[in-house]
Amino acid sequence: MSASFRELLKKVGSGTHTGENLTRSEAAAATRLMLQQEATPAQIGAFMIAHRIKRPTAEELAGMLDAYDEIAGKIPVLSSGGNSPVTVFGVPYDARSRTAPVFPITLLLLASMGIPVIFHGGDCMPTKYGIPFVDIWEALGVNYRSLSLTDSQQLLEKTGMGFYYLPQHFPLAHQLVPYREDIGKRPPLATIELIWSPYAGDANLISGFVHPPTEQRFQEVFSLREMQKLITVKGLEGSCDLARNRTGIIGITQPEQEFQRLHLHPETYGLAGRDILLESLDKLREQLTAVIEGKPGELMSAAIWNGGIYLWLCGVCPDLKTGLTKAEELIQAGAVADKLKELQTNLPK
Repeated sequence: MSASFRELLKKVGSGTHTGENLTRSEAAAATRLMLQQEATPAQIGAFMIAHRIKRPTAEELAGMLDAYDEIAGKIPVLSSGGNSPVTVFGVPYDARSRTAPVFPITLLLLASMGIPVIFHGGDCMPTKYGIPFVDIWEALGVNYRSLSLTDSQQLLEKTGMGFYYLPQHFPLAHQLVPYREDIGKRPPLATIELIWSPYAGDANLISGFVHPPTEQRFQEVFSLREMQKLITVKGLEGSCDLARNRTGIIGITQPEQEFQRLHLHPETYGLAGRDILLESLDKLREQLTAVIEGKPGELMSAAIWNGGIYLWLCGVCPDLKTGLTKAEELIQAGAVADKLKELQTNLPK
C-alpha cells in the first residue's frame, strides 16, 4: 500500500463536510502513483470513484495533465515545421455507440488542405463500449495498431495525419482502463483525455464535451497551462462531430483574447436533418466509403457540415459559407479519396 497515496485519497474521499480538493502538485502526484502502479488496486478504484463523485477542479485536472506530460511518450515534433500548426482532436475514448461518426472525413479534408491533425484513443472500452476509431480506420484500410511513436511522426510528416494509440504508445495509462468497468463510471482520467495533447510540440486543441460545466473547467485549465488555442465543441456523444438536428455550440479560447461563443444553425445553410444512427461497423464503412467516393448518401450532408466548419475554424477558409462550399468541392473532386490512398500507401510495413 502507498502511504502517500492514502493521504491524497483521504482528502478527496472524506465527504462533503471534511473533504478537500487537491492542489495541482498533489493531483499530479496522485496520477503518477496510479500510472506507475505504486498505489494498490483498492486505492486506485477508491480514488477514481471518490473523484468522480466529488468532480475534479480545474487545478486538479491541470495537475493530472502535468503527470501525463511527464510520463507519457509523445509523437515527436515535426522536423519539417510546416506552414500550419498541428491540431489535436480530443474525443471520448469509449467512443460513439448511438450516432454514426463522420469524424474520419473531417480529418481527411483538413489534411488534404495542409492542416496536420492528430487524434488519439484506444480499443473498445467502458463505459460506452462504442466503436473505437482504430477499428473504423482499419475498416477503411488503415491499420494504426502496430505503429511506434516514430512511425506516427513519419506518417504525420508525410500525410498530415497522426494517430496516438493508447495500448501501444502509453501502456501505463492503458492498464488503468479496466477500472472504468469496475467502477461503472468514467473516471477523471476520461476527462483529461479530452484536453490532453499527445504531441511533443505546440498544438491547437479541439475538444468535445457534453455538459456545460466541463467546458468551463476546460477554459480554467487553459488559463493554468500554456496552451496555444482551445476550441470546445458540444458534439454528438461528446465528440467533435456537430449535429445536424440542433444548433452547433462552439467556444474558442485564445491567450489574451476574449472568449468567443459561436452558435451555428445548420438550417441556415440548408444542411439541417436527422443525425444518422450507428448500426454496425460494416454499415458505417459503407456510409463513409460512399462519402469518400463522392456518392450521395446518408452521411454526405453531415460530412459537408462538419468539414466546412473545421475548414473555417482551422483557417483554411475565411468564413463558414466558403468552408461548406470548399468541403463539398474537395469531396466531389476526389481530394478525400486521394488523401486516404496516400495514408494507406505511406503506412510503415
